[in-house]
Amino acid sequence: MAEVITMPRLSDTMTDGKVAKWHKKVGDEVKEGDILAEIETDKAVQDFESEVNGILLYIGTEEGEASPVDSVLAIIGEQGEDISALKGGEAKEEVAEKKEEKKTDEGNTKEEKSTAVEESSAEIPADVEVINMPRLSDTMTEGKVAKWHFKVGDTIKEGDILAEIETDKAVQDFESEVNGTLLHTSVDEGEASPVDTVLAIIGPAGTDVSGLTSGGSKKAESKPTAENPEEKVAASESTEKETAPVQTASTERLGISPLARKMAEDKGIDVNSLTGTGENGRIVKKDIENYQPSFAAASQPKQEVSTSAAVVAPTPVANFVQGEDSETPNSQVRNIIAKRLSESKFTAPHYYLIVEINMDKAMMARKEINSLPDTKISFNDMIIKATAMALRKHPQVNSSWKADKIIHHGNINIGVAVAIPDGLVVPVLKNADQMNYNQISAGVKDMAGRAKSKGLKANEMEGSTFSVSNLGMFGIETFTSIINQPNSAILSVGAIVEKPIVKDGQIVVGNTMKLSLACDHRVVDGASGAQFLQTLRTYLEQPLTLLL
Repeated sequence: MAEVITMPRLSDTMTDGKVAKWHKKVGDEVKEGDILAEIETDKAVQDFESEVNGILLYIGTEEGEASPVDSVLAIIGEQGEDISALKGGEAKEEVAEKKEEKKTDEGNTKEEKSTAVEESSAEIPADVEVINMPRLSDTMTEGKVAKWHFKVGDTIKEGDILAEIETDKAVQDFESEVNGTLLHTSVDEGEASPVDTVLAIIGPAGTDVSGLTSGGSKKAESKPTAENPEEKVAASESTEKETAPVQTASTERLGISPLARKMAEDKGIDVNSLTGTGENGRIVKKDIENYQPSFAAASQPKQEVSTSAAVVAPTPVANFVQGEDSETPNSQVRNIIAKRLSESKFTAPHYYLIVEINMDKAMMARKEINSLPDTKISFNDMIIKATAMALRKHPQVNSSWKADKIIHHGNINIGVAVAIPDGLVVPVLKNADQMNYNQISAGVKDMAGRAKSKGLKANEMEGSTFSVSNLGMFGIETFTSIINQPNSAILSVGAIVEKPIVKDGQIVVGNTMKLSLACDHRVVDGASGAQFLQTLRTYLEQPLTLLL
């Protein structure tokens, strides 16, 4: 039976969605997990996956057009199935049923979310809003409060950045959706709590919320009280002095997207000097990317942090004193890295294959390629391209272990490990085997830059089928990596080293590079891994073979 696909609600504030791009057309076969379309919300562009198998029989919203949440987006069913009724009344009825089910589910969820609060209070006042820890990514199970932008007793307006929440992938600004006074915070700065647990309570000033916080939540901060007007004025002046450094930039009331604000802070850009090109003059990402400092600014001493892709800002740590121990709390990203790499190392039987590559011809090829106008590629770009082409010939290495079966991926999506202050992330080049050198170079530079400013979208770090980690730029000649599951292999790239080699029976000076392939023995046998490395070696030592 045909399935009506409705416009999804991809954010709490989304009321309609725009189809930025269809990945399928009417008549195409669709499998569960396939990217059906790219949906543009009020916050970002997100991939929308199909949850059913079948044929795409109908598109309700054309590319470039928008439609309300829960309206008919598409219909998927069997080839030749009559869907004329579903385009009309029956489709509306089905959508209505889905909306009703969704409301019921949301109602149940809200009841579950507020259980902890209800256990400690019989009723939540109508003008008091309990704010829960939001789910900011599909894989997020808990969030860490990286920074509170307000403290208990402060006035909050709708749209104010309440806090910065650190997920398993990035730090994101969390905006308030209500007006009122911050009456209580349940999670201290630097601490974490599970998704859907109480984060804060907002309501009218002076409201007693002790009944709402006497259960399992953390101790509420007491709202400062004053016995007389003079003490109250003194407390107010003290508060203003404490918060002045935060307010001087006046970015809280400026029309600017959270990502643009974060990028501006990282690059040391005064956003008050910018003119936004977004809706109603809102400053957006491209305004930061296109920022050109004025002559006056250029004449000032350079204080900006370097934005070079090769520079990684050090992780902020405590001041170390000789002979004394100190502690640095783990970031959420660091905790997730530890968890996932431990799971990979202790569940997947790793083994390693190492090969040495003669890079003389690759160096010559790169020099010739970079002599072309508007072209500048790195050795890493060449390795990614050669790896993607080798995976096409050895699909077993481009596979994943899943319980009782092995999934052989049709697409070749290369994850590229990028160092960030909190550890590393792995943005993904989709269909890398179909990209040329310039496309790979541009893609890597773009995603690496945004990874370091925490500007990557969640879907840009998902879907890899193979990963590459390169420490050659640090002079590391050889190393082994832990597999980035659900991948079954990861390639570790060392430095190119000039040394004596034997060529045609003579000792000559050559340039070599060592590659190490870590394999999951459940999926990739030793012979399969060795054959993949042989092909990869041929592509790098004889670059013209990539054209065959």
